[in-house]
Amino acid sequence: MELNRRNRRKGFSLIELLIVVAIILIIAMVAIPKMNVQLMSAREMGAIREITAIHQAQTQYYSQFGRYAETLAQLGPPASGAAGPAAADLLPSSLSGGKKGGHVFAVAATQTGYSVTVVPERFGSDGRRTFYSDQTLEVHENWSAEPATPQSPVLGQSAAPAAATK
Repeated sequence: MELNRRNRRKGFSLIELLIVVAIILIIAMVAIPKMNVQLMSAREMGAIREITAIHQAQTQYYSQFGRYAETLAQLGPPASGAAGPAAADLLPSSLSGGKKGGHVFAVAATQTGYSVTVVPERFGSDGRRTFYSDQTLEVHENWSAEPATPQSPVLGQSAAPAAATK
């Protein structure tokens, strides 16, 4: 009787451990793609919020200097000295540098005001959409790597591609 108790092993067998590892791998295969889609959606929502911040900064810039800023640097903080038309200190340097949250931001002067374009740094990884906006405050989106334009559908009025919503 005493020998039987000593010969009994404590712990899990190799088969039991392999089954647990297989179950964990199956769960990970299902969860990781869904998590990546959620991360891209969060980055895109962050980019949309930054477009709103750029619009607010442009409005302040216009009220101070009588024209819209032509670049993000004009909306950002000065390298040294006081704020002015070349660097109005209306946006943080993290955004006025042009890259934030996996997206590349650009502001350009237009005949009627300004435009804002936003594209993911790595399309399909950092985001699935590109954005365009201007002084009308409408945000346009494009569900491809091609940058959005004023002719692109307004945000929320286009249907996401079936593959992008999975």
